[in-house]
Amino acid sequence: MQSLHLMSLLLQYPTKDLQSVIGEIRQRLEADTSLTPASVKSLAPLLTRLATSDIYDAQETYVELFDRGRAHSLHLFEHVHGESRDRGQAMVDLRERYLAAGLEPSGNELPDYLPLFLDYCSTLPEQAAREALAEPGVVMVAIAARLAERESDYAPLFEALCAIAGVEMDEEAQQALSPVDDPQDLEALDAQWEEEEIRFGAEAAPNPNAACPVAASQLAAMRGEQGA
Repeated sequence: MQSLHLMSLLLQYPTKDLQSVIGEIRQRLEADTSLTPASVKSLAPLLTRLATSDIYDAQETYVELFDRGRAHSLHLFEHVHGESRDRGQAMVDLRERYLAAGLEPSGNELPDYLPLFLDYCSTLPEQAAREALAEPGVVMVAIAARLAERESDYAPLFEALCAIAGVEMDEEAQQALSPVDDPQDLEALDAQWEEEEIRFGAEAAPNPNAACPVAASQLAAMRGEQGA
């Protein structure tokens, strides 16, 4: 399912490389029959902003949404397991699924990083991809609702993922996850990260600004196609 791969790219930390291929991503999304015309149309504001905004503004918006706090975290198990020991085993199990599918995760991102999971799903047959995507459905519904409440143009992307997975966007699903008390200032944010480093070890904390090597190679390939 090509749309899942394309959405994976859109959920990466914005770069100039990404900006350069937004037009190509838009065209491929419009041609993908797994998406409804309404879903594609709803992604237009995000695509336009990513393509035309100052790259530093786009990066600041991304970090503000996805890296400063847990409400919109792109690490799926953060919403389910939090800091419990279960999260570590879930990571191991998910990595084994990637390996069984012939994928070797690279870079410093954890296995539950949503763009990485989307790329995994995109390699599966259509029905298997939809079923795999539905597994974290309650998380995607909750994030979609939280982003919509903030009037973020990333919200339609999560809504489109829920539609592909066949997950209902009802109120019960939106409230299924516990409320998140995110830090409201830099001092509180620093305290939260210090606590997490002590519990998990600094080596386990991914760099949110590092480009995913897989995504970088995919973007390079798309740019090559454009130049051909």
